[in-house]
Amino acid sequence: MDYNTKRDKLIMPEYGRGIQQMVEHCKTIADKDERMRCAQTIINTMANMAEQTADREDFQKKLWNHLAAMAQYDLDIDYPVEIERMDDEEARPDRLPYPQHRIRKRNYGTIVEQFTDHLATMEAGEQRDELAVLVANHMKRDLSNWSTDSMSDEKVMDDMAFYTDGKIQLDPQRHHLIGDGELLSTRVSTSIKKKKKK
Repeated sequence: MDYNTKRDKLIMPEYGRGIQQMVEHCKTIADKDERMRCAQTIINTMANMAEQTADREDFQKKLWNHLAAMAQYDLDIDYPVEIERMDDEEARPDRLPYPQHRIRKRNYGTIVEQFTDHLATMEAGEQRDELAVLVANHMKRDLSNWSTDSMSDEKVMDDMAFYTDGKIQLDPQRHHLIGDGELLSTRVSTSIKKKKKK
């Protein structure tokens, strides 16, 4: 059995072992023109893997520098950009930012928190009431996805008051939320559509 732990360490793991093997093959090609064509094919493949950043101005330069790093600066081709030698730390991809935000009630998520924070800053009036009901209906849908046993209007209204530090107090007599039956029928029709697509 061939385990990754027994293989050579990847220089740039984000591109995978397949790209690294292509680079190693490229280094063995004797003809320089053929070697350059191979290198361009590798660059195209790398670009397809990272197409979400393709609009950056330095994108091509970065790819060629990554290729050179993966070849351990031992690939004899005419690079179309200036190659800047990177040490091991610089060759690693940038760390993705991860939101450092604690969600108070995980069944609602961050979007509900953002909306309720905004509601708490609004002046009392019809516009705030309308938005509060829309957000409360969204919260009720979230609850129904989490557990149908806990999707009561009273719970949603209590949670709305909790999120807004008591500034938004929905009244069950005046503010009518989406009905349980409508929520459940929406879930059933959605699941039927998903099954049909399969």
